Amino acid sequence: MAKLDKFINVQIWRGDASGGFYQNYEVPALKSQTVLDVVSWIQRNLDPGLSYRFACRVGMCGSCAMTVNGKPRWTCRSHVSTVMDGDTLTIEPLRNLPVIKDLACDLTPFFDKWTGAKGQFVPSSTRHDPLPLIRPESKKRREASAGIECINCAVCYAACDVVEQNASYLGPAALNRAWTLINDERDAGQLERLRAVTSQGGCQNCHSQQGCTEHCPNALNPTRAIAGLKRTATVATLKGQL
Repeated sequence: MAKLDKFINVQIWRGDASGGFYQNYEVPALKSQTVLDVVSWIQRNLDPGLSYRFACRVGMCGSCAMTVNGKPRWTCRSHVSTVMDGDTLTIEPLRNLPVIKDLACDLTPFFDKWTGAKGQFVPSSTRHDPLPLIRPESKKRREASAGIECINCAVCYAACDVVEQNASYLGPAALNRAWTLINDERDAGQLERLRAVTSQGGCQNCHSQQGCTEHCPNALNPTRAIAGLKRTATVATLKGQL
């Protein structure tokens, strides 16, 4: 753990989609200080024009995600003492997303790809039908449950080098969601979803570098989910379904 002096040197990216620059600030070092605390202190005491996004402050919503010393993180859960790189704290917007202003990104492409991966549940019954019996210990239910804690913070999307190089790639979060639905026995959109996740920007583009898994704040494993999609798609292809 880095030892902090009385002040922290902070470098924040300022600008918009057309370009920007890094601006330096000096912030008092406080005990148990998070990166979000630092950004909020700057906005409230030094630069009221600084734009950023946050909501819950307790690691539940993911809206405070930013790039901190080169790595995407939830800033509300990242203590300064654990992420300092030398004597400077560098804070930037998430990679792979359009910048609205300063540290605030436009998540529209991220959610568009969620839709493109057919990430919506397609019911196979109505409210008038009996509730299906799903065994919690079944293999499919365990696979689905392993990935359902994604809260759409886009940290994995920002960490993904394939997204950076291939604008059509659906990305880890959307494909992880598709995998949970592929394993949901109540869902009726399986084949259409498999077609979507094997399209031009689909699961076959993943290089299995596991940056998404390494950086996921909820300890999910999108790389494993994507591998599951590849296997399922291969079987469906051999059966002549795709």
